[in-house]
Amino acid sequence: MPDGLRVIDLSAGPGAGGLVIGVGDPAGADAEFWLREATFSLVDRPCADRRTVQVPDVAAALARITERVAAWPQTAAVCDDVLRAVDPAAPAFSGVITESLAYSTLQSGREFARWLAERGPKTVPLLPDPVVAHRDGDAVYVAFNRPQRHNAFSTDARAALLEALEVVRLDTSVTALVLTGNGPSFCSGGDLAEFGTFDDPASAHLARTRFSPALVLDEITGRLGAACRAVVHGQVLGSGLEMAAFCGHVTCHPDATLGLPELALGLIPGAGGTVSITRRIGRWRTAYLVLSGATIDAATAQTWGLVDVVSA
Repeated sequence: MPDGLRVIDLSAGPGAGGLVIGVGDPAGADAEFWLREATFSLVDRPCADRRTVQVPDVAAALARITERVAAWPQTAAVCDDVLRAVDPAAPAFSGVITESLAYSTLQSGREFARWLAERGPKTVPLLPDPVVAHRDGDAVYVAFNRPQRHNAFSTDARAALLEALEVVRLDTSVTALVLTGNGPSFCSGGDLAEFGTFDDPASAHLARTRFSPALVLDEITGRLGAACRAVVHGQVLGSGLEMAAFCGHVTCHPDATLGLPELALGLIPGAGGTVSITRRIGRWRTAYLVLSGATIDAATAQTWGLVDVVSA
C-alpha cells in the first residue's frame, strides 16, 4: 500500500484514523468503530449503511483506489482531511471556505502542476451566452448553455449564472427556480482548458468564495426548499454535480452519469461539493467518488440519496 493509505478489516480493534479503507463484515460485532472512522468501507453485497460502498469485486476496487492514491497521495490526503473537517449540519459558508482554502493549497502543489504539464497549453473557447435564463410567471428557468463542451463550467459561465441567480435571491416574488443544461449534458464540470489560468491561489480563493454560485444556491434553497430544483442529464460531473446537489430537489434522467473526477487533476471538489454532496450522501461515499474516480448511474444515485427522483 502507498504511504498514508491503510486497509483495515472491520473486525480489527480501534486504532488511529487517517486515510483508511475498511473491508469485511459491516454487521460484525466489532465493526462499528471502523465504519465510523474509516474514510469509507467496501462491501461486496447490498448494505444500506451509507458508510459503505458496494462494489462487484472488493480486491479489484482496492487495487484501483490504491493505484490512484499512490499517484496523487497529497490530494487524496487533503480530500480526506477536508471531508472529515466539514460539518454537513453547519452553515454552508464555513465548509465552502475550508474547501476553497484546501483547493488553493493544492493549486500550488506538485500534483496539480504535474497535471498541467501533461495537459499542455490550452486556449479557452469563448462561447456566447454561456448561461441563459427566462421567467415564466413566478418561476425562473436557468440553463447552462455551452452544449458544444457538454456545458463545461467556465469563468464567464460562473458570472452569467451568478447574475441569473441574483434575480432569484433578491426578488421574493420568485417562488421557484429550475436549473437545467442545454444539449447532451447538464454540466460536465469545470472547463479543463481554463484550469491553471488563475493569477495566484489566494486570488483564486477569494474569487471562488466571494462570487460563489454554491452559496447563492444554498441561500435560495433555504428560502424555496424543494421549489429550488435541478433537472440533470448526460454528464453530471465535478462542479455540475456539486451545484446541483445544493438544490432542494434533484430530478435525474436515467441516462445520467454522475461523478467527481477532480483527483486525477491533483485537486478536490472546488464548487462546494464537500458540503453539498456530503449533506446528501455522507462523507464516506463522497470520499469514495473522489478517491476511486468511479461514476455512478441514476439508479445508484437515487438509492444513495444524491438525487431525489429518476425520471425521463
